[in-house]
Amino acid sequence: MDLWTCEREQWNNGASIVCGVDEAGAGPLAGPVYAAAVILPRELDIPGLNDSKKLTEKKREALFAEITAQAVAYSVARVEAEEIDEMDILNARMRAMQLAIDGLSAAPDLALIDGNRDHGSRYAIQTPHVTIVGGDGKSASIAAASILAKVSRDRYVSGELNDQYPQYQFARHKGYGTKLHYEMLDRYGPCPQHRKTFLKKWEERRT
Repeated sequence: MDLWTCEREQWNNGASIVCGVDEAGAGPLAGPVYAAAVILPRELDIPGLNDSKKLTEKKREALFAEITAQAVAYSVARVEAEEIDEMDILNARMRAMQLAIDGLSAAPDLALIDGNRDHGSRYAIQTPHVTIVGGDGKSASIAAASILAKVSRDRYVSGELNDQYPQYQFARHKGYGTKLHYEMLDRYGPCPQHRKTFLKKWEERRT
């Protein structure tokens, strides 16, 4: 599939600098939600570039290095678990994506946003933008952003969080609601990095 169709359409509409934006970690029980924004050189060929969820961890890591080396600009941002509980995950996702766009060293004329949501009750994408459902498999820029967001989050959870709270074995489940993670919650209870609003089913099961 040609991953540059979405970008070409916007270039032809007069947007000179187009970035792709995606987030990672909306669903886990613990840790931040991450977002990335990427501006790639026009028509850059990156073999194997695809939606991060369709790639192996090894391939994502290799593409992360290639994307960050060749991108015109890229930015990664995150919103912490405590903030997610305070504002809800939709608002946290919107905030993380706008923070990523704002962190770019080159201001985009237009952002291509993965998904069909561009606002929550408190936070919205302020940059001129187009939402694309399944964009991480249709747009080179969004695919690149999906890889940067996913790898950045996995590195943080597997490294810093796992070192800080080794009893939960974050390196193995990345904070997602796996059987192992629920077993560790049963044994140790939640830590400050757990999203309290995501633990309601677990809490109900224990009462």
